[in-house]
Amino acid sequence: VEHKLPEGAAAESLLRVLRDELGVTAPKNACEEGECGSCTVAIDGEIACACLVPAAQAAGCEVETAAGLAAPNGSLHPVQEAFLAAGGVQCGFCTPGFVVAARDLLRRVPDPTVEEIREGLNGNLCRCTGYEKIVAAVRLAAGR
Repeated sequence: VEHKLPEGAAAESLLRVLRDELGVTAPKNACEEGECGSCTVAIDGEIACACLVPAAQAAGCEVETAAGLAAPNGSLHPVQEAFLAAGGVQCGFCTPGFVVAARDLLRRVPDPTVEEIREGLNGNLCRCTGYEKIVAAVRLAAGR
């Protein structure tokens, strides 16, 4: 979903503009240092931590969040469905970032090995699940 930057928001991070100015809550604000991946978004198809991207840099770009992956009719993207089905969600705080990163991984590597999944998601941290169900969710999504 392409978002128009509000007047004066160019000095803020993309994460702040998405959440505070535009009300987009899928990217989460956790570390604000690009270490956890909770704010992972796709900018013109390339994933990035929204907390590290100046909003002005994303002006005119297509910014896609986990919420934007769902179809217009509300049906979930196969990656979102797989996270639910495999129990790859516990508290849910890191989930939007993992979903965007997993979708990116599956675009590049349609049938990844467990090692490729772990490597492809290494920029995203989870404090609840122990990662096994997240990896299982990505394997399930690859099969869909």
